[in-house]
Amino acid sequence: MNSISERLNFRTLEWRGDHLRLIDQRALPGKEEYLECRTAAEVVSAIKTMAIRGAPAIGIAAAYGMALAAIAGQDYGEAALLLKNSRPTAANLAWAVDRMTLICESHDSAKIVGEAKAIEADDAMMCRQIGANGAGFLADGINVLTHCNAGALATGGIGTALGIIYTAHFSGKRIHVWVDETRPFLQGARLTAWELGRAGVPHTLICDSVAASLMAAGKVDCVIVGADRIARNGDFANKIGTYGLAVLAAHHNIPFYVAAPSSTFDKQCCTGEDIVVEERDPAEVTSISGTRICPADSNAYNPAFDIAPGSLVTSFITEKEIIGAGDWEAGNPHGLLP
Repeated sequence: MNSISERLNFRTLEWRGDHLRLIDQRALPGKEEYLECRTAAEVVSAIKTMAIRGAPAIGIAAAYGMALAAIAGQDYGEAALLLKNSRPTAANLAWAVDRMTLICESHDSAKIVGEAKAIEADDAMMCRQIGANGAGFLADGINVLTHCNAGALATGGIGTALGIIYTAHFSGKRIHVWVDETRPFLQGARLTAWELGRAGVPHTLICDSVAASLMAAGKVDCVIVGADRIARNGDFANKIGTYGLAVLAAHHNIPFYVAAPSSTFDKQCCTGEDIVVEERDPAEVTSISGTRICPADSNAYNPAFDIAPGSLVTSFITEKEIIGAGDWEAGNPHGLLP
């Protein structure tokens, strides 16, 4: 039987010997186009413009950006700084760059490229294990709500939140997914719906504001989202709108799961107040596909993420363990917790 990755039949990013090839997520779902990044600066641009996005995926892209800098004989310290600053919220980005920086000190191009490949392979493995660890939470016939895109497009493997859904679906369970459109960049409508369609997972697209009514009507059995950074106390950053979903789920007694690899846990970050939230161009809010949707003199506020308290999370599903609400005080077997 083909693997889940083979069934999805696309590569989010791929090392091509001397350059990095990325699927251009800005063009989806209308076109499947690819970018060829041959310099660290081009990787920085791809991350900033969200041609590549998703916390694990931008970490992998940054690792290859470091490799490109090393191959070109560039100052890897300068490349590391530019890559880290390309998007400030995702923990995986800095984690991958720091891991690569240690290898760059060897000045061995083959070894440096090998480390970037290892980071990608590690992420694919973590996604598979997250899927295996989380699939048991999804009963046959379940209705799952997800926000943003935490699938193969956001990782080096099958995804985190969507990886759980794919694993359950391909095991034979009947899964239906409510897909938040995820304004303003529409990662749900453009990317998650595209992925689920390729995988043959039944799904329904909704406006973000529909979630509360669905929950009240008993049509949502659980919520699964990814995360960009998780603080020591369990507070976490994810795409804007996640906090509202967590509050709604708690009010309606609906399980709220966060799926993330261990690289997303930031032990240097004590609480959600310490997480830097990226603010993006207001034009992403005032326009859709280049067409302005509000008066010319209207301002817009565009935080890319919000911070949800860990107290609202039923379980964190990682590749190493499942961390329940009471586990922050109960123990720390894998070193993920403070």
